[in-house]
Amino acid sequence: MNRRHFLAQVSAMAILPTVSFAGQNPLRLRAEAVVQQILPSGNPATAMLGFNGAMPGPALRVARGAAVTIDVENGLDEGTAVHWHGMRIANKMDGVPMLTQDIINPRDTMTYVFTPPDAGTFWYHSHYISHEQVARGMMGPLIVEDDIAPDVDHDITVMISDWVLNEDGSLSDAFADMHTVAHGGYLGNYARAFLSAASVKLGDRVRFRVINAATNRIFPLAVTGANGVVVALDGMALVEPRPLTDLVLAPAQRADLIVDITGPVGFDMLLRQGAFRLADLAIEGANSERRQSPITALAPHGLPAPAAPTQHLTLTMMGGAMARGHDGDNIWAFNNLSDLPQQPFGSFSRGETVRMTLVNDTAFPHGIHLHGHHFFEVGDDDALGDLRDTTLVEAGARRDIICVFDNPGKWLLHCHMLSHAVGGMRTWVNVA
Repeated sequence: MNRRHFLAQVSAMAILPTVSFAGQNPLRLRAEAVVQQILPSGNPATAMLGFNGAMPGPALRVARGAAVTIDVENGLDEGTAVHWHGMRIANKMDGVPMLTQDIINPRDTMTYVFTPPDAGTFWYHSHYISHEQVARGMMGPLIVEDDIAPDVDHDITVMISDWVLNEDGSLSDAFADMHTVAHGGYLGNYARAFLSAASVKLGDRVRFRVINAATNRIFPLAVTGANGVVVALDGMALVEPRPLTDLVLAPAQRADLIVDITGPVGFDMLLRQGAFRLADLAIEGANSERRQSPITALAPHGLPAPAAPTQHLTLTMMGGAMARGHDGDNIWAFNNLSDLPQQPFGSFSRGETVRMTLVNDTAFPHGIHLHGHHFFEVGDDDALGDLRDTTLVEAGARRDIICVFDNPGKWLLHCHMLSHAVGGMRTWVNVA
């Protein structure tokens, strides 16, 4: 990316679609072709895929602990499936063809029913040829409301992605080009953020729910015009809020921020060439009623505490350009195996605590995502760190994670750089 590609510097506001689901039971999502103004106004619009006529799809806001029914209708000319990313729900509702369900064929409908156990920021996206369907726009926010909402004036979702756009506004269709897959993946030449609001007041206290919905791009982010803290990562509340400094979000990772507005708000991607504006949030008036007070932690997550691990497994990332070979039959591999093997990478009893060492023996970073669970990142001092569902492992690095496998079923474990996933970096675990 360079400055030429950022034609707008956000001269056109990108607003997340607002769709009312009031009185609708079940909720209904229709996957279909859409047209979205990705480039600034005055430039050509882009033919994409989306839900309910929009890209990103409509925000789904649901209650923790209450059953949700969502009919997904396939209005595409190809199959699809929807994964509810970060949700610890029943395995058959996870949305992974070949592992938890059949594909939803064109003109068919599948009903997903689940009960969200955790409040927080999640999202939904295609999980069938996802390296292409997500790149074309099949994603949207999924918010599980807090039992007691924090004291904020606005709750604003910030959904970030990037796209490879031609000069006529069309998407490049080189989604699975071998060179792209073997390197950093399908990385866009244009990026922006979609926000669920256009303005705030000076002095407002705001919750920002930031979602990296890109297929492959890691976003180093800075937020200007606001002072505050990070209160949650990947939908899980931090025990103690931490100062808001520069954020780094791998694909699929999320961060919840609570901030006080000190001026016009900007969301910037930090690159070697400098800061590139992804979105602006205008100031309209001042909040004279808000009184400054400490920002407190969100309600604790309530996940089971890990016991002493009964297994210690190693998952080695292999392959790609500039790396030694492997025995798999695709570009990338885990432990010398490419794509979904017949046997699981690990088999666990329900409630078992397992330690995994993730070894990145490649020249590229990888964001490793585990379905149906959250896990603790383990610090250098062997202390339990953040709870995540996706962890970023830099090239040549390793990271230990500890997970209580308390959700039975067959769960996908894969790189969420979706170009790497289609290139072979996928496996699964079984929880009996």
